[in-house]
Amino acid sequence: MGKFIDREQEMAFLEKEYAKKESSFVVLYGRRRIGKTSLIKEFGKNKDMIYWLVTEESEAQNRNHFKKLIAENLANPFLETAMIEEWEPLFCMLVENKIKSKKVIIIDEFQYLGKTNPAFPSIFQKIWDEFLKDKKVMVILCGSLIHMMEAQVLNYSSPLYGRRTGQIKLKQIPFRYYKEFFRRNISKRELIEKYAVTGGVPKYIESFKNEEDIYAGIQNHILNPESYLYEEPHFLLQSEVSEVGSYFSVIKSIAAGNRKLGNIASNLSVSPTSLSKYLQVLVNLDILEREVPVTEENPEKSKKGQYHIKDHFIAFWFQFVYPNRAFLEMDEKRIVLRKIKNNFVDNHVSYVYEKVCREELWDLNVKGKLGMTFDKLGRWWNAKEEIDLVGIDSMGKDIVFGECKYYKNKLMEVETFYQLKEKAKLVDWNREKRTEKYVLFSITGYTPELKKLAKKREDLILA
Repeated sequence: MGKFIDREQEMAFLEKEYAKKESSFVVLYGRRRIGKTSLIKEFGKNKDMIYWLVTEESEAQNRNHFKKLIAENLANPFLETAMIEEWEPLFCMLVENKIKSKKVIIIDEFQYLGKTNPAFPSIFQKIWDEFLKDKKVMVILCGSLIHMMEAQVLNYSSPLYGRRTGQIKLKQIPFRYYKEFFRRNISKRELIEKYAVTGGVPKYIESFKNEEDIYAGIQNHILNPESYLYEEPHFLLQSEVSEVGSYFSVIKSIAAGNRKLGNIASNLSVSPTSLSKYLQVLVNLDILEREVPVTEENPEKSKKGQYHIKDHFIAFWFQFVYPNRAFLEMDEKRIVLRKIKNNFVDNHVSYVYEKVCREELWDLNVKGKLGMTFDKLGRWWNAKEEIDLVGIDSMGKDIVFGECKYYKNKLMEVETFYQLKEKAKLVDWNREKRTEKYVLFSITGYTPELKKLAKKREDLILA
């Protein structure tokens, strides 16, 4: 991949755990292709590290592979041919000699051990307590099956619960780092359109980074039945859930514009209560998110909740690939590509642009460039109107309103500001005693009249 991009916070946490005098036990998990293995291998550079990738083979085969890795690590060729049928002696040998520097033991795809032997979390709990806990070691358990990692390691019912000294749920790379994947100069519009397809998943970004044209990239890497992205949502869900068809139906309904629980249920001809399980699982997997107006005081109990597809690639796939599979199976890519070109910007990119603007507004807030601060940021809506971005200071009286426009070929005009001011009047939050700011985002820029107005008004910022 070349240089290592982002992950400063995660790397700093791992280094802090490594620097401890006592032992460390870290759990690192997240969806497939998110960059977990790259992170731990980068962290393990210049350290006494043993990296073990578990497979879906039998427990005995995995143990034999681990034994060979230990033999290499300890430079002990006799161990490689020894017959060892228990796990404890292997870990004991790994740490029995005096360790000069802290030894890093990485078990990647840990969940497969518990899958082949459900008792393995209990076995490893004993190994940690008796052989590793008081040694100069750092154990990192890494996994890509989120529900299995939570069940085997993180949940209260797990034998390993309470042993870890920290955990990282690895997320997608934020947009602000996205440009670093590309060697050539690339416009912000092109970056956003690629981000709208790949999200912040490093493996997807790598596939698209050398494509000059977004539509060529889509044709080559998503609409092509031989490409791994063609079936990617199937593989992601198959590894996590048993009823893939039911989950696909829920995501497809939301992609079609059904946002409220009642609307999704009605579209699928099922009762709202029967959907709760599916929606919660998809939220836990970071595929969906439930959103309420940012001014709601009790978000969990709010009846205004809406569900959105959080993952940009999955949102794109369910909007443009899944409904057109019949054309693609008949090798009619041109028809599907034409549909994508007609709807890509208005129906998908403009929504992703709002997410990019949200990230940029938060950065302005953190850097103190707004002249005010907020601690909550999201959308606001009522029955008739919607505001793209609203940030509120829950401990004070500051509020900021934002509008995002992904124009194709026009500049943002003064009227947009006055329309936003009118919509802001509908927001009840501290209406009579608040300090307001307005931030406008436009991919194409602003008219001279709007720039002139922004210079006159302290409450208006052109981002």
